[in-house]
Amino acid sequence: QKVFAAKERPLTDPLIVHVTETSDAQRLWNADENSEEGRALQALCDNFWPGPLTLVAKAAKNVPQILMANTGYVACRSPSHSIARSLIEKSMVPIAAPSANKFGHVSPTRANHVYDDLLHEDVWIVDPKEQQDSASSTSVCDVGVESTVAKITCENGSGMGKIVVLRQGAVSATDFEEVLAKAGLDKAFAVEAAIDKTTADHVATVAPGQTVRHYAPHIPSFILSQERYGSSELSEEDKKSLSSMVIIDYGQRLSSWKQYALAYRELSALNNSAEAAKGVFETLRWAELVEGATKIIFPEISSSGSGDALTLALKDRLTRAASGVVIHNIRGNDV
Repeated sequence: QKVFAAKERPLTDPLIVHVTETSDAQRLWNADENSEEGRALQALCDNFWPGPLTLVAKAAKNVPQILMANTGYVACRSPSHSIARSLIEKSMVPIAAPSANKFGHVSPTRANHVYDDLLHEDVWIVDPKEQQDSASSTSVCDVGVESTVAKITCENGSGMGKIVVLRQGAVSATDFEEVLAKAGLDKAFAVEAAIDKTTADHVATVAPGQTVRHYAPHIPSFILSQERYGSSELSEEDKKSLSSMVIIDYGQRLSSWKQYALAYRELSALNNSAEAAKGVFETLRWAELVEGATKIIFPEISSSGSGDALTLALKDRLTRAASGVVIHNIRGNDV
């Protein structure tokens, strides 16, 4: 209850349980280790843990309902960061924990981000005291965005099981398919992506990060349509509007507008999704603090035909930061 209260997080948004060993997660899942579901969970853990993958499966009876938003499914992950692993080991119990920020706000990737959001809450902050200069580095995280979340179901007598990607991170649907094939389970499970689906805050979900407004800065943020930024022509009124806007760019799509914007920052000039993902949350937090800013805009990113996990993850985070709103006119909020 204290976690939900500190974050102002609805009870419909479940918590991920963090472990150091696969065996700890298996005690939380209700899956026989010799069943196809159990074998699939083991194969995925063997290949991606510790690392950026959260696996959701039917929960054992001993898992508290508050962790699962009363859905009966529990999400487990094994983090790779040495501090997280040490904390879990010293606690000698799995730790249920979300990102350390206010619900719906931009995710934290530094200790000072946690301080900014939870200063007035009863929390302790572990600062890794990274030697990197905050001005030259965008994150102390290896990936920069949250883990991929996948739900595994395998109903007896109902045919093929399913692995559904609910939130995109560094692990892709293709990665799942390759692991299942190696384990001889590719005929037993279909891999699907449901990362474009959204839910309202009051609807219980089996995984976090499903609401349409998430990872959002404190000032209005919008996706600029490909149709609009494909035409670089700007009127004098456009230039005047840009003078109070912050541009977060990707692949230099909006670079010709830089001189007119209040502030401008590029996630990756070379369309490098790994570079962009590592810095996206740091950049969103920077943008909301630019003095005089009334709006943040970023270019629409096409994921058509893209199998790159981090391109999909970047598109997802920016889409939710903008509450899914795509505009075609920078002088208004025309959608």
